[in-house]
Amino acid sequence: MIFFLRFTKFLTSLVLAALVAGLGVAAAYGTKWARELPDYRELDSLTRQLGAETKVFARDNTPLGSLIPKIGEQAISRTIVNLNEISPFMVAALIANEDRTFFQHYGLDPRGIARQFQRLARGDKVQGGSTLTNQLVKNTLLLDEYKMAQTPDRKIKEWMLSMQVERSFTKEEILQNYLNAIYWGDGGPVELYGIHSAAQAYFRTTPKNLTLAQSVYLTTLVPSAGRYFDYKTNRTTYMKPVLTRMVADGWITQAQADAAWKEKLQPRGWQVQYDASGNIVTAKLVDRKAKELKAVTTTRAPHFMGQVESELVRRFGREKVYGSGGLRVYTTLDPKIQNAVEQTSRETYYGYMTAQGQALPYGSTLAAVIIDPFTSEVLGMIGQKLVGNEPPADWNNAAQGQRQVGSTIKPLLYTAALEKGATQFTRMADQKWCTRDPGSKGGWYCPQDYEGIQTNRVMTIREGLDKSLNLVAIRVAEYVGLDTFFNKLKLLGVPPNDGTSWAAALGAVETTPVKLAAAYAPFVNGGLYRPPRYITRVTTARGEVLYDAANDTKLPTRVWSPQIAYVGLDMIRGVVNDLDDAQAGLAQRARLDNWPVAGKTGTTNGITDGSKDLWFVGTTPLYTGAVWVGKQQSGEMPKRYYSGWVSAPIWKRMMQLSHKDLTPRDFPPPPAGVYYGGTPDKGILPEVNAAMVDRSYLTRDPRQGIEEELPQAPRYRETSYASASSGTDPRTVVIDIDKTTGKIATEFTPPANVVQRRVDIEQLPGYAPDSNPQPLRDEQADPDAVKLVRSQVGGTPVPNETQSSSPQQNQKP
Repeated sequence: MIFFLRFTKFLTSLVLAALVAGLGVAAAYGTKWARELPDYRELDSLTRQLGAETKVFARDNTPLGSLIPKIGEQAISRTIVNLNEISPFMVAALIANEDRTFFQHYGLDPRGIARQFQRLARGDKVQGGSTLTNQLVKNTLLLDEYKMAQTPDRKIKEWMLSMQVERSFTKEEILQNYLNAIYWGDGGPVELYGIHSAAQAYFRTTPKNLTLAQSVYLTTLVPSAGRYFDYKTNRTTYMKPVLTRMVADGWITQAQADAAWKEKLQPRGWQVQYDASGNIVTAKLVDRKAKELKAVTTTRAPHFMGQVESELVRRFGREKVYGSGGLRVYTTLDPKIQNAVEQTSRETYYGYMTAQGQALPYGSTLAAVIIDPFTSEVLGMIGQKLVGNEPPADWNNAAQGQRQVGSTIKPLLYTAALEKGATQFTRMADQKWCTRDPGSKGGWYCPQDYEGIQTNRVMTIREGLDKSLNLVAIRVAEYVGLDTFFNKLKLLGVPPNDGTSWAAALGAVETTPVKLAAAYAPFVNGGLYRPPRYITRVTTARGEVLYDAANDTKLPTRVWSPQIAYVGLDMIRGVVNDLDDAQAGLAQRARLDNWPVAGKTGTTNGITDGSKDLWFVGTTPLYTGAVWVGKQQSGEMPKRYYSGWVSAPIWKRMMQLSHKDLTPRDFPPPPAGVYYGGTPDKGILPEVNAAMVDRSYLTRDPRQGIEEELPQAPRYRETSYASASSGTDPRTVVIDIDKTTGKIATEFTPPANVVQRRVDIEQLPGYAPDSNPQPLRDEQADPDAVKLVRSQVGGTPVPNETQSSSPQQNQKP
């Protein structure tokens, strides 16, 4: 007996010690986990951050679409709605199915917690949150940390956070956040999050208009969205019990449940036949993709939209772009120009090139971009060959594809030679040239002209550029110096790769079409480089201005003097106009009937005789554009496809459409210090009158003595086209804009809301104000404030609130 008592005492002490040790360990882990908890107050903003849409507009304020956020690499579709915008049936069905004691508990279900500990004791996996609050926490506050992993520490944190959320948020707020955050299945290009996306995907309706039957169906998909693929089992096994529970809990009457059961429900993609009692006769899934939603609300300019999104995230961060209701973004895209670029791409066919051009080698794709040379605003962009109305591939060759530029680099090299002192009359030899180069085969770099044919003549550099002769270009590079040339390329936004040597002078430099177009813009605008720009203005959904390009104080980079830039422009006008096919001309297929054109072809060679990249970059007085043709995976194209026969005609067609209905004009007149010196070679170029620079106008100052404004405090400035002759842009006018409406300001616009904007004259009708503007409301002073002021100064008593608002006092005399 004594032994038994001692054993019992020992066992009791052991159990108590184990219990105390267990409690100590639990307390230690609990303290650790409590310190690791995210801030529960972020719940409201987090649900909005995961799904708020940023709306994007073209330069004429027409909508381009909405940017949809992503979870990982998967785009999601989620539109935030308020609880009063959701059918009461949906709320009732959700509570009846997922958390029948939702309005009684404080975030935890004791019976559910007991079940979790039983599973842990058996070594089973813990299951998902048993209350709506638990599930909301799991899908928002703990999503980034655990990625839906089922672990004991996640479950404990889930319970802790649920109690904090229940103390700080009302039940209505929790319901609203839950319905906006929960996952509802695969929507094809996007994942379906939130009740708005679910209602759209499965029934093409709004949450407000969901019927009882539709609400019950969507509720059954919350635990497992895969139930969509077995409608018959889902209806009998899951929908019927939900209706039964809703009646038992008093949410609906039995008559309502019977009517819902008899509703001939047709989820998207299903063809279902019912009998008179609501039972399924046949059910067939005829279109698995019928419930899919698009990642963007419109397919307008998807590659441009991608660049806008990248720029927004870089500038503001994802939380700002997708949080707090999203942003309102006003972009540089011109719908007319974008349509021209897209139409050109669709018209371009696959086949052998002809005199008319616009023929692509089989297996190739293309990219094209047009910018405003005076602002570098991107007006139109495509990154793939378009085929009918099919959506293009995601990869944007116009802005993401780094490709070698070939001979399109040569105008930049020759202009550097002009700056150093060369003229269009300067002569270089088209003869063999070699230099030691450890990176080249055999330790020597010996470039060749196209197909190894050289003239062995000494010629002007104008002729050398017209014919794109490599041996002339390499001697120009030797004259300029690689360091000087590379520094210019850096200023123009197309820096050479590390380790690049003499091959860079012939085009072994990688960049994108949009950046190369921006590098050509200084030829037109007087020598100033600006990086490509996609965005003009960004506001919050409430109208707060976050960015306005008109306030940008960053000056453009002076790369060339106006005189040197103009002579460089004259040289690339020669590339297009000096020679025809019989004279070995390369770019005559880029000529426009009524508009002057300047530009340069470019081709890069493959390992065999095939070409890898076909380029044309050119400009008119209004627009600068680039076209690239090549294989997506950088493979070689067939022989006998030339950039002048492929890319130049594509460029010509998109410019024809872009200039349609516009009055032709010439490039700006030459600046002071430029004169025409006649033909550089009477035998080869008898009709050419080459531009020359009076060297006395040039100084060591790279800005050539021109006074340029230094950055001051932010203010609205006119930043558009600045002609060398007039200093104004004949296409535009400055108007007063009401920044809250985006329309022309009226006498009712508060002065604080008036800003000045330069807009295209053709777009003025789009800025017309409301024909019936409402005057500002007359507002009465706060009676309590008036009473307080008068009591402080000893004034007369103030009439009470009822008197001050009486009809008699408000009548007109």
